[in-house]
Amino acid sequence: MQVRNALVVALMLPVAANAQRFQRIRGIITDKETKVTLIGATITVTDIAPTRGAATNSRGEFAIDSIPVGKHALRVSYMGYQTRELRDVLVTSAKEVVLPIEMEEQAIKMDEVTITRKREHINEMALASTKTFDVQETERYAGSRSDPARMASNFAGAQGGDDSRNDIVIRGNSPQGVLWRMEGVDIPNPNHFNIPGTSGGPVSMLNSKLLANSDLFMAAFPAEYGDAVAGVFDVRLRNGNNKKHEFTGQLGVLGTEITAEGPISRKAGSSYLVNYRYSTLQMFQAIGLQLGTSSVPQYQDASFKLHFPISPKAEVSFFGLGGLSKIDLIVSTLTDPESQLYGESDRDQYFKAGSGVVGGTFGYTINSKTYMRLAVAQSASNVWAQHIKVFRSPSFKVDSMKDVLGYEFNEATTVAHWYINHKLSPRQTLKYGIVNKYFAVNYLDSSRQYPTSRQDWQLREDYRGGTNLVQAYIQYKLRPSATLAVTGGLHAQYLTHNGSKSLEPRIGMRWAMSEKDVLTAGYGMHSQMQPLYQYFAYLPGNPRGYMANYNIDFTRSHHAVAGYEHTLGRALRLRTEVYGQYLYNVPIELRQGSSYSALNQGSTFSRNFPDTLQNTGTGYNYGIELTLEKTFGRGFYTLFTTSLFDSKAAGNDGIYRNTDYNTRYAINLLGGYERKMGKYSTFTAGGKVTTIGGKLYSPVDVAASNMRGDMVIVDSLRNSQRFRPYFRADVKLGMRFNAKRLTHEVAVDLVNVTSQKNILALVYSSDLAAQGLSYPFYTQYQLGFLPIFYYRIDF
Repeated sequence: MQVRNALVVALMLPVAANAQRFQRIRGIITDKETKVTLIGATITVTDIAPTRGAATNSRGEFAIDSIPVGKHALRVSYMGYQTRELRDVLVTSAKEVVLPIEMEEQAIKMDEVTITRKREHINEMALASTKTFDVQETERYAGSRSDPARMASNFAGAQGGDDSRNDIVIRGNSPQGVLWRMEGVDIPNPNHFNIPGTSGGPVSMLNSKLLANSDLFMAAFPAEYGDAVAGVFDVRLRNGNNKKHEFTGQLGVLGTEITAEGPISRKAGSSYLVNYRYSTLQMFQAIGLQLGTSSVPQYQDASFKLHFPISPKAEVSFFGLGGLSKIDLIVSTLTDPESQLYGESDRDQYFKAGSGVVGGTFGYTINSKTYMRLAVAQSASNVWAQHIKVFRSPSFKVDSMKDVLGYEFNEATTVAHWYINHKLSPRQTLKYGIVNKYFAVNYLDSSRQYPTSRQDWQLREDYRGGTNLVQAYIQYKLRPSATLAVTGGLHAQYLTHNGSKSLEPRIGMRWAMSEKDVLTAGYGMHSQMQPLYQYFAYLPGNPRGYMANYNIDFTRSHHAVAGYEHTLGRALRLRTEVYGQYLYNVPIELRQGSSYSALNQGSTFSRNFPDTLQNTGTGYNYGIELTLEKTFGRGFYTLFTTSLFDSKAAGNDGIYRNTDYNTRYAINLLGGYERKMGKYSTFTAGGKVTTIGGKLYSPVDVAASNMRGDMVIVDSLRNSQRFRPYFRADVKLGMRFNAKRLTHEVAVDLVNVTSQKNILALVYSSDLAAQGLSYPFYTQYQLGFLPIFYYRIDF
């Protein structure tokens, strides 16, 4: 009997152990502005019975054990500070939940009012036209491919509409006007296959597994941000777990990767966080699997963050992000015409790119009212390309081939950002700082593309040198009451190589008229330098060494925005914004009658070499946006966003025409559902429907196009034609299983489930011209149906 009982107990022990699916929530709570740790702050898990909670210790740390797996709501409170609520905190069996929580001091005495907010903007000076997102959103939204930029296109005012790239079009502006920042420093384009002068690309190097909550600014952004006229994407990296080693492995269509994090020294509280990803398709090709094409994108990237608390008042971090990409788009081996989504149909293209940034930060709490931070980073990028023109007979046989383009662009940028944040009183905060960016460049470019009969090479770039962009700012925040906050600031910048300079005022306001109604408003003047390579380009017919656009000034703009938010329920919120933007000092061509405007560049796989420029162009954007959001609760979420806008630009002829990005409207409807399947498994489903006004295009001059060997538009009719509207439906399905100390997740993202043939562009074909067709152009379509699968394991 004793033996039998012992056997039963032994058999049941694994079952009992397997039944325990709990995890720890822990973190640190600090003052949002001074970074001082808050001792005695309380944090409570409010959606379990009995409620569980903890108070922070002398280091501001807290830990709550035995939290069941699933999503939970937390409440954070501290005497004299605004209460915070955190919702949808995902707890899994594999990894601890580590939450760095910042709290804002109340403007008035604690017994007068307490304000509860669902989500705080990361930047304390952001009051209007800012969207804060977390990692779960990048994973949750169908069709986002775990890409922060593609996820942002779901927000009102930010749109994509080009399946081949993740460019962010903010309120009719060129994606070129977007500034990327990471860990407080400006960084180069963080995408694979990036082209100089652009801010997007086909595949992001940013990995959502390393990201903390981040901010997207879409108008009148705070004074610390400069060199941007469209928006700012301010990305933060989280710290690794400083108590426990944890790992994630993932196999998917977009890459095979591994993430590791853990303590460097548990006693000191230091940690590491590192990720590496390699192109899965490249792996398949390497082992001999047939992929149906030789044009396989090859890429790999890595990112890391090391964090070292060196005293109760000081901390040091080191971070990095980098990637390599390569693709050969070969058309000379084709026996039948075929449209190329990423390339041109009349040439073999060889492309390689590499970029990266490494840096360090030092943060120091000078006293209970003052915090100082210094961030220094070094970035570098290299882009190399070669194009070989393929000449064919009317029967599509290759007659001959000719090198027509070769370039190599190298850029190295040293960035430093120093600032002090000083809390003058609970109602007043002052922040001031300096940003310096030194660019060292080495450009070489030669072309004999057009006309196709051309034999001599045209040297377009041959420059080695540098320039410096110096920026300084000061901003002040006043909270005269618990319901009203006002900010004001100045941003100044100076470009050393040609003396361009600007002084830009910024103001913002947020007024909580009631518990359910909030009014926001903002104004900002912004300016931006031109793509670096355009300053140093040579023009045809000019002496070698003469750079016609060396002295081109900043593009400048005025932003104004007003918004209204209304809380319809605990999880349902309505938000609308109206905005206007006037752009001036825009580079346009000196050539009489030209319709060219620099506001139309920055969103393709080609660089732009305009004629002689002058800063006399103008443009404008205005519109209205609506967001209706039901945050995750009771197993589902919904998000509806719509934007109605107009975007125009004037060239040398003074006529306002549609910009390339004036699609007039963008509508998104997203939804998601989660359901527990047994005790420890969760089924997830999400859907998204997007419709965007049709892309614009220009009537073509057929005779001139045939003579040049490339598309030539009727300049006076630029962007007067429109393709049919863009439509795409995506579905995401997945399962998550919490095993003991392991979490498995498998999902498939079904992009464009209806196989909609969305039009990308009208393209000239020299092959069709060789066949004698009177209209040698074809329609290039966007991405068809694409299933994106991944399997992930956390342990």
